[in-house]
Amino acid sequence: MSAESTPEPGTPGTTGTTGGRRRGEGGRRGPRSKGSKALRAAAWTAAGIVVLGGAGFGYVYFKLNGNIKSVDINQALGTDRPQNVDNGSQDILVLGSDSRSGGNEKLAGGIDDGSARSDTAMIVHIYEGHKKASVVSIPRDTLVERPACTDTQGTAHPAAENVMFNSAYSTGGAACAVKTVESMTGIRMDHYIEVDFTGFQKLIDELGGVEVTTTQNIEDPNSRLNLNAGTHTLNGKQALGLVRTRHGVGDGSDLGRIQLQQAFIKALVKQVQDIGVLSSPKRLYDLADTATRTVTTDSELGSVTGLASFASGLKGISASQMTMVTMPVQYDPADPNRVLAAKTKADLVWKALKADQPIPKSATEGTAHGGANGVVTSS
Repeated sequence: MSAESTPEPGTPGTTGTTGGRRRGEGGRRGPRSKGSKALRAAAWTAAGIVVLGGAGFGYVYFKLNGNIKSVDINQALGTDRPQNVDNGSQDILVLGSDSRSGGNEKLAGGIDDGSARSDTAMIVHIYEGHKKASVVSIPRDTLVERPACTDTQGTAHPAAENVMFNSAYSTGGAACAVKTVESMTGIRMDHYIEVDFTGFQKLIDELGGVEVTTTQNIEDPNSRLNLNAGTHTLNGKQALGLVRTRHGVGDGSDLGRIQLQQAFIKALVKQVQDIGVLSSPKRLYDLADTATRTVTTDSELGSVTGLASFASGLKGISASQMTMVTMPVQYDPADPNRVLAAKTKADLVWKALKADQPIPKSATEGTAHGGANGVVTSS
C-alpha cells in the first residue's frame, strides 16, 4: 500500500471460539456471548459489501472496521475539481500499485527503491440504477500533462508535461493520481480504491482460485507465468502473473496486458457470483478479513457504514453487464513503448460517462489495441 495510507483505529475484538449453550429443563436461555454477537454482526455487515476493484482487474472486497486503510482525497484536492454531476451514477478510480515494499518485492521481482507506480488504472463507472457498469482502463504508458497537485501529506508537486501517466502516483500518491485522471477526463471521481501485489494474490487464494481458459500458450519469465492453452484454475500467484504479463502475448505491449486484465476481471466477477461466497458466514468472514487488510480506499469508504452503503447496490452487476474498454490511444511515433491519447475518440468516452450513457463503439474503433483480445476467456 502507499506510504501515505494510515489505518483507521479499530475496535479490539475477541479470539477463540464460543460453544453453544444448552437449554436446561425449566431453565432460561443464557445470554449470547459478546464474541459470538460480534462475529455474527461482522459477517452480516460484510455480506452487504460488494465492491468492484483494481491491479488491472474487477474484484469482491469486504470491509471489516479496523482493517481497511484510507486516504483523504477530498481534503488534499480541495475545490478545484470537476463538477459533481448528480445523476445517480458513480465513478471510482481503481489503482493497482506496483510497490516492491514488504512482500511485494518477492512477488513482483525488482528491488524496493521506496517508490511505487500505478501498475494498473481503471475508471469504473456505475450507471444510475446500479445494474450495469463500464470500465475504462488507462494505459500506464500514456504520455500526459500531469497537473500540479498536493498529496495527502500536504506536499505540493509542480505540473509536468509529456510524462507517463503512472508517474502521477509515484510523484504524489493517490491524490495526484486522482487529480491527473480528473484533469484528463473532466469527470469527478467519487471514490478511490487501491490494492497491491500481495493483497491481490491473497484475495485470489482466499477465493479458492479463478477458472479461465487460455486459447494459446502463455509463457512470460518476467511475470513468472507458464500456461498451456486450455482451462486452468489459477491460484493467486498465477493470477498475478497473468494480469502482469505482456511478453509473448499479442504485440507485447501494455495494451495487450490490459486486455488480459479485463478478461480476468470478467472471469473473477462471474466466479464470485457462481460460488456463492455469501452462503457461508465463516468463508465470508475470512474473505472480509483478507480483503480489508490489503485494500486502501478514500476516507468516505473507510468505515463499515460508508462502504456498506456504497456497495449495497453493486452486487446486482453481473459480468455480462460490464462493458470493458481501453482509453482510446495510438502508439507514439517517437517511441513505440509509449502511447498518446486519441483525444477526439477519448472525448467520446468521457462525454458518454458524464451523461451516464453507454460508450459508443465508434470511440474505440481504429485505435491501438494490443492484439491480445480473446487470449483469455471465462470458462
